[in-house]
Amino acid sequence: MTTAGRSLLRKPDDTLAERLAYSARTVDNGLHSMDEVRSWLADRSANQVHRVERIPFEDLRRWRFDEDSGDLHHDSGKFFRIQGLRVESDYGPVPAWTQPIINQPEIGILGILVREIDGVLHCLLQAKSEPGNPGGVQVSPTVQATRSNYLRVHEGGSVPYLDRFRDLSGGRVLADVLQSEQGSWFYRKRNRNMIVEVDDEVEPLEDFCWLTLGQVHRLLAEDNVVNMDARTVLSCMPGGFEGGGEDGGEVTSALLRSCDPAEGGLSTSVEMMSWITSRESEHTVRAELIGLNEVRQWKRTSHEIQHERGLFFTVIAVAVLANSREVGSWTQPLLMPCGTGAIALLVKRVDGVLHALVSARAEPGYHGTVELAPTVQCTPDNYEDVAPEKRPPFLDLVLGRDQDRVLFDTELSEEGGRFYHARNRYQIIEVDADFPDGGRPDFRWLTVHQLNGLLRHSNYVNVQARTLVACLRGLR
Repeated sequence: MTTAGRSLLRKPDDTLAERLAYSARTVDNGLHSMDEVRSWLADRSANQVHRVERIPFEDLRRWRFDEDSGDLHHDSGKFFRIQGLRVESDYGPVPAWTQPIINQPEIGILGILVREIDGVLHCLLQAKSEPGNPGGVQVSPTVQATRSNYLRVHEGGSVPYLDRFRDLSGGRVLADVLQSEQGSWFYRKRNRNMIVEVDDEVEPLEDFCWLTLGQVHRLLAEDNVVNMDARTVLSCMPGGFEGGGEDGGEVTSALLRSCDPAEGGLSTSVEMMSWITSRESEHTVRAELIGLNEVRQWKRTSHEIQHERGLFFTVIAVAVLANSREVGSWTQPLLMPCGTGAIALLVKRVDGVLHALVSARAEPGYHGTVELAPTVQCTPDNYEDVAPEKRPPFLDLVLGRDQDRVLFDTELSEEGGRFYHARNRYQIIEVDADFPDGGRPDFRWLTVHQLNGLLRHSNYVNVQARTLVACLRGLR
């Protein structure tokens, strides 16, 4: 069908993978040099005021504990609620427990604008400070907003560039998928991960800058610079290998082949989906929202809600003063983890094709029963007094790793709008091709191509694994 002689059919961009790879190889020949990018980040960090002070719960403004349920909620009924969760599960060493959890049912938007500048794809990213960030400003998506924020429940300013993601008539959608967040801390929380390419000039505001993928990959390798929301959107970027190119070393070559479906893998895609279905079917997780006052083995003081053994996490209250946000000051609860997490992906080369060992992990806050997670995902401090047979598989290998086999090792924090100083050490560790995985049914070796395919859909790959996919793509 045509209109005025023009076809209405839209064809796929066959050059997209090449354009992404070229952007990933461009570090100092983009719109800005790497030194200029660092200077921009330092300037924004110096100019953004973001003071965070812990306060007692009674000093929270417009937040209160419900008299009947004990839940901590905002007067508007929006944003989020801290309430209780009762869990029964056959996954892990504990069959039943109760815990506090963040219930935020609304779907937010995490979006990155991309545009070709002087022949190179660039991402419009934001220098954004969140109250829970360790160190303040981090590189964030173009838009990072909950529904309550962009509907201006806080009565503050509007979200810059939001219209580019709510009205898609002026751009080309490269990715648009609902993805989950931490299933142990959030109850069924999902955000819309979006990447939209535009042709028209978009002037960056003061806190924004156009970066190439190569520059983003460099920043990903630095502690606490690229935030969780940017990492999850980057993992949804279409295409395949975006690292150092065919002139790299053996790992780079294996990664390139791992992104090519023609190379094959230890499992076919049909076998992979059958395995995921079997894990979803055979594990049982029953999760029921309850009042916060029904949670057992947790205690509430004037300043925090904590586990009686000091494990897992603590709920605290903070007062925030900021000069770069939609509102200048506010108070809110935050979840503060106890200890630094260990999140690791074991990889190996099989016939020259890189494979990653992922686990089918059950968490009570997922929409389904399981999502694919890294090989190891835990806080080691929580397992200090646990019998060896009940410790997470492969944890001791990760803690005693051979540094010569570590391909990536960076501390990256989680979302600073809900979590206070939530630090995790993300690692990619290579093992031998004959590494014994013990035949554990919840673990499977997958290629990067298979993970990329799953990332086009919702509820398959968890947020920690998505971070490692983004980091894996940037290996050189």
